[in-house]
Amino acid sequence: MPSWSVADKTRLGAQWRNANGRNGSFTGGPQHGFSQVASHGFGDPQNSYAFSMSWLEGRLYVGTSRNILQLIKASPPKFPASMDPWPVEVPANVFDMDLRAQIWAYDPASGQWRQVYASPLVSRLGHAPAPRDIGYRCMAVVQGKSDRTPALYIATAASSSRGVGAHILRYTPQSGVTVVSRPGFGNPEVTTFRTLVGFRSRLYTAPAGSGRAWNAADRPVVFESQDPGSGRWVSVSEPHFGDAANEAMYCMAVFNDHLYCGTLNSTSGFQLWRSNCAGNPPYAWERVLTDGAYRGNLNQAVVSMCVFDSALYIGTGISNGGYDRTRLIGPAAGEVIRLNPDDSWDLVAGTSRSTPNGFKYPISGRGPGFGNPFAGYIWSMAEHRGSLYIGTFDSTLFLLWADPKRAAESNHEHLLQQDLEKLARQRGGFDLWRSENGRQWSCISQTGFDNLYNYGVRTMASTPAGLFVGTANPFGPKVAVKNASGWQYYPNPRGGLEVWLGAR
Repeated sequence: MPSWSVADKTRLGAQWRNANGRNGSFTGGPQHGFSQVASHGFGDPQNSYAFSMSWLEGRLYVGTSRNILQLIKASPPKFPASMDPWPVEVPANVFDMDLRAQIWAYDPASGQWRQVYASPLVSRLGHAPAPRDIGYRCMAVVQGKSDRTPALYIATAASSSRGVGAHILRYTPQSGVTVVSRPGFGNPEVTTFRTLVGFRSRLYTAPAGSGRAWNAADRPVVFESQDPGSGRWVSVSEPHFGDAANEAMYCMAVFNDHLYCGTLNSTSGFQLWRSNCAGNPPYAWERVLTDGAYRGNLNQAVVSMCVFDSALYIGTGISNGGYDRTRLIGPAAGEVIRLNPDDSWDLVAGTSRSTPNGFKYPISGRGPGFGNPFAGYIWSMAEHRGSLYIGTFDSTLFLLWADPKRAAESNHEHLLQQDLEKLARQRGGFDLWRSENGRQWSCISQTGFDNLYNYGVRTMASTPAGLFVGTANPFGPKVAVKNASGWQYYPNPRGGLEVWLGAR
């Protein structure tokens, strides 16, 4: 820890107050109707993401991932290449940090949080023990054939270098957490599952990570289990849906008595497929949308989906925060698309264009990212009490550490004429939007609930207690701050994931 002069501390204190509010904390208010129920990573800012959320037996469960920016720095390719310094302090060996993913439970009646699980350590290939799970990426509540009551199923993410493959876990308050799958369903090179959906008392998922990529699979296929507690899974689709350009089955949802699956496709843009999952596997699948809804690979992937008002809403995005430097896609903000029961579709927010289905213009009157060019993902959606909520990933904050000489490379040429630090501090933080009809939208927050380090709404859950919003905030424990001596790493009082609760 450097030795700070009184002048330095005064300057840093002013920076924190200017960026984050007078007291360096925010507890909600009537202007947005949400109140904070967890902060600073449950007291440990290494908890970067509220990766997943689900409601079971009167409690909210949250799965975390830890030290995300440190892991990104330690894992090639280096991203984003244009940042100097790196936003957070990274040790020489990232495995010296506590990377064990955690599961927390919240009791709305008492307002208390309790950690119910943390990943065990495993050994592989002669390495020192490391976490089996570095993230709990998705959750679903299902009652399978051998479940006496509904159980919480959790899909994990594993380290490609130290882990033993991704797993499916089962949790009930009575029995705790148990592992109910083989690593990677028999392929230990599968490092993560990104989606987990219940349909007709069955559970569905797909591998979305491999040793070579966090969001692509070597053999993407939809898996089904009629009894997930038994660990029996079968493939129910053709690999890649028959198109090798589909790199992952990225997101799933149930709509109109079908299971829908959106892909990641860097060549021509996402595809959307559906099946009624009837008969004997592999099931018949039908393609509903293609070519990124005719935006091409600027709609690289289906990132989120949600059923609202008898339609399926689809949120898109580009890997790595809206700018896939590996495949040279972007930068571009995500779109929102609405699929109707008759398979017609509307552009809710995005770029007007001609399509084989006619000319499409955004029915909201808003462009990609609802008009925010830094909204690289439409990261999460939730229906709650007659309204649709949409949360974004917002990369504006990274302008604090951007190399101005390379701003033009991002194709945001207007950045060269702006004060990047001022823009980051004014507009850093996710956007959260709300609509009652899909056409008119109101913005609940454009500044991450007044915390610029909340760069994304990673997950949301509609519950009897209200709408919970879980943030992505990997800017801890220490963050790079510029002072009179140059860039220094300083403890971040606003780092670590947060959880917010909307009014009942």
